[in-house]
Amino acid sequence: MKNLKLFLISLICCALFIVTSAHAQKKEKVILDTDMVEVFDDGIAMMMLANAPGIDLSGVTVVVGNTWVNEGVAYGIRQLEIIGKEHIPVISGVREPIFPSRFETIKNERILFGIGDAYVGAAGYPEPITWESVYCEKYGTEPTAKPLDMNAVNYIIEQVKNNPGEISIIAIGTCVNLAMAVRIAPEIVPLVKRVIYMGGSFFKPGNTTPAAEFNWWLDPEAAKMCLRTPFKEQIIVGLDVCETMPFKKDRYDEIINLTKNAEIKSMLKRNFLYSLYYKDPTYVHYIWDVIAAAIMIDPTLITEGVTRYVDVNSQFGFSYGQSIAYENNQPAGTQQARIILKVDNNRLWKMVDDYIKDF
Repeated sequence: MKNLKLFLISLICCALFIVTSAHAQKKEKVILDTDMVEVFDDGIAMMMLANAPGIDLSGVTVVVGNTWVNEGVAYGIRQLEIIGKEHIPVISGVREPIFPSRFETIKNERILFGIGDAYVGAAGYPEPITWESVYCEKYGTEPTAKPLDMNAVNYIIEQVKNNPGEISIIAIGTCVNLAMAVRIAPEIVPLVKRVIYMGGSFFKPGNTTPAAEFNWWLDPEAAKMCLRTPFKEQIIVGLDVCETMPFKKDRYDEIINLTKNAEIKSMLKRNFLYSLYYKDPTYVHYIWDVIAAAIMIDPTLITEGVTRYVDVNSQFGFSYGQSIAYENNQPAGTQQARIILKVDNNRLWKMVDDYIKDF
């Protein structure tokens, strides 16, 4: 009888150990929705998530924004190949903003509202024909991986349905992939665990127009649609926090020196930042998408934030694309989101350095 009791106790202990271990090892499932570029900023964010021990990067969905989708697919695939993560699927998404003539209205904005030489991303140059042509021309070799044979919108819908309550979506480009997903399949909304956006500027001026931040300015309709969707949790990494993270030449030089991977080092040296810093050593840049990835990896990096009802102005005019926060008296249909205001800069930069060394 005594032996039986000991056996049962041992069995229970083993079962508890197995359950506890499984729980401890469970990773956060993440879809990164991105207008991908090489290294800073989207590329570094993606590679951090791909290497993070507590993150299961379930897919990289590519959207128009800083780059065209065909470029973003090529850059995403190449960087994942470099770090040995080519098994992570890259998926082509929506090639243009929701508003059909958005790129044409940008020309009118220049005339009417004086945005001058403001950066306009993919709207400023022709769209490449294929992702393969971008890859081969850029890297001088054939890819070892290919994008998944489905659209990013359908991929988001499928993954959320297959993993209810488990998928976090980090939207660091325009919001059109996510907006189309919830428009086509609204039933996924309560199944999404959280959405983290890199976009908007609530308590600071914009960086493309005086009123608007680039990501949400390029497709205000998509941003508005997403923010007004009743997701369980919405977190916003906007210019309010990004511009507390200055990125100067000495930091960039340090990152280049820390980088062991020759091809990533080469990407850093041909990045637009490299030339800007060497033309003007006093130039100050900021990081954006990396912050969104970092707080997904370690939410304790957040040191200050406010919860507000949020919206985006989608009326064409001087403040087109402006992000708006309401403490009360909010418009009908708006949802609450946590706007991040400060992070632990030293710990975040250390995280970046640690990942850079491992790429």
